[in-house]
Amino acid sequence: MRVHAVPSFAPLGVDAFFTDRSGGVSEGPYASLNLALHVGDDEHDVLENRQRVAGAIGATIDSLLFVNQVHGDRVFDASTSNGNVDADADALFCSTPHVALAILVADCVPILLADDHHVAVVHAGWRGLRSSVISNAVGKFTGSRNIHALLGPSISRDHYEVGPEVADLFRHVPNAIINGSGDRSFLDLRGVAAHQLLALGLNDANVAIAAASTDSGVTFFSDRAFRPCGRFALVAKRSS
Repeated sequence: MRVHAVPSFAPLGVDAFFTDRSGGVSEGPYASLNLALHVGDDEHDVLENRQRVAGAIGATIDSLLFVNQVHGDRVFDASTSNGNVDADADALFCSTPHVALAILVADCVPILLADDHHVAVVHAGWRGLRSSVISNAVGKFTGSRNIHALLGPSISRDHYEVGPEVADLFRHVPNAIINGSGDRSFLDLRGVAAHQLLALGLNDANVAIAAASTDSGVTFFSDRAFRPCGRFALVAKRSS
């Protein structure tokens, strides 16, 4: 299984990586490392894929935690969890090394947040960016100046066309919107996420944006490129 590691977070005591489409057992449009149970893939294949990811992060499948993502603003605190999470949330936060956190995406922005004591993973589409999911996740930390953030692979502005009802929500963000045809526009999800992080007090030098995108749907799953499709994950765990 191939993963895209985040070595820059190791000094913070965090092991983290992004999965891609390779190295799993799923077939058809979900080939091959789909990690989502809600997209129509075979459940046994998904669980095998999750088992492989758990092993790669040094966790058991029971301590690799997922939540029911609903494009909301809730942050689930997994610090005292023993697994088997059944919660509606779009971010997970933890201060202990006994669990691994996973957030699923296929165009939305996966965000890794960490300082010397805590780690969080966030799922942010336009609905999450409109609400307070990033603010709520940052609020779990003790101060924002020491938080490091990485915005992972997501759809690029040039491939994310939206209507005026969505574009108007983000026109105040510099360079987040470019005009398309008619009343259509193109939205920079990662640009909005970075803008929000900086507005919350993160140091500009501590906010990074991955070069990779999901545009083609080849390396990473993309809901805009292919439907149906699977989901890849941002996975993070505090080092033991």
